Amino acid sequence: MAAEATSTAETATGQADGTLSGRPGRARVDARVLRARVDRERSLAAAVAGGTVEQAWDMSLRRAAQETASLRLDVTQCRLRQLSLTELLELPGARSLIGMLDGPSEAMGVIVVSPEVLAGLVEVQTIGAVTSHPPIARKPTRTDAAMVAGFFDNALSELELTLAGQPELIWAGGFRYASFLDDPRPLALMLEDARWQVAEAEVSLAGGAKTGRILLALPAVGRGTKALADEQVVAAQKRQFNADLQAQLQQAPVILDAVLGRCELDLAALAALGPEDVLPLLGASLDTVELVTQDGRRVAVARLGQARGLRALKIMRLDSDTAPDGPVDPLLNAAQGEFTARGQSAPDPGQRPPLPEGETDPTPMADLVSGLMTEIGDTHLPPVDMSLDLASGPA
Repeated sequence: MAAEATSTAETATGQADGTLSGRPGRARVDARVLRARVDRERSLAAAVAGGTVEQAWDMSLRRAAQETASLRLDVTQCRLRQLSLTELLELPGARSLIGMLDGPSEAMGVIVVSPEVLAGLVEVQTIGAVTSHPPIARKPTRTDAAMVAGFFDNALSELELTLAGQPELIWAGGFRYASFLDDPRPLALMLEDARWQVAEAEVSLAGGAKTGRILLALPAVGRGTKALADEQVVAAQKRQFNADLQAQLQQAPVILDAVLGRCELDLAALAALGPEDVLPLLGASLDTVELVTQDGRRVAVARLGQARGLRALKIMRLDSDTAPDGPVDPLLNAAQGEFTARGQSAPDPGQRPPLPEGETDPTPMADLVSGLMTEIGDTHLPPVDMSLDLASGPA
């Protein structure tokens, strides 16, 4: 036993240190890689907070690849510069996929991926992995464009979120994928002759299985919405979150149980229960039915009766620790005299359903309750009368 305890302790210590029994060093390496990635994420977030578009585009591409295809994408180099239309038209390489972007106020943008990056994005979505084989020399197709459209939109959306509150959002925000070109020559006729903000990112897919370039070109003169101050953005996001959360909570179903009375039994008595056994409900009253939640917390006390032919509860009072500060439906309506019906229509007291063959007529409910009360010595509980009409007020 002592040897087993020692072995267990050593194993636990080894796992805490980052090693696994039988495979020394593997978990330690994974931990170092994980820490490096976390540190890189933190440094990028800090750089983005400082306002660099290059770092924002870096983070947006990596997150988009992870969300779209669970693909590891690393940006080895990224730079932002302003170019003329003539200079921009010289950048797309042969057989690159050119995505046309729609932006605010009819603005157009361009996102270009090299054949290597296109092949990697297609491979991970078709065969589940990025291979190290060079891409086939062919023009991109409509199917290729459809498979990377989600990656484009996710990257552009992440760029907007990352630049929220920064002045660069006015030219970088509001763009989404619209169509594609397999030849850069029509760009000269489609794009306006103006200055362009161009972000060029050299990327590596799946730890270096494929490397290539992703280029984003947007009009330098922004047509989007001017970014709000950081405090205003945070406040607006918080208000929207609270409103969305409240809307979701208002639609959540709530189940309340109406408890007429309770009794306590020991385990032996519970195990010995059988047909025709009687369980006395001490202190039970039609005027003190408890409404409790699924976790047993009482929220109100109600009166049991009948309304519009249905068994119903009238809220008599709310518990002080659960009573709402303002109007809350349906509790407020119930407290004002409205009734919430639950269950099937109550049977006519003067009529009884036919008995199954071989069974005798049971004792009437009122006689049974009166007999029970006499037997257990509690005479203040009135007989159960399901014909009681709450609309006329308390008896």
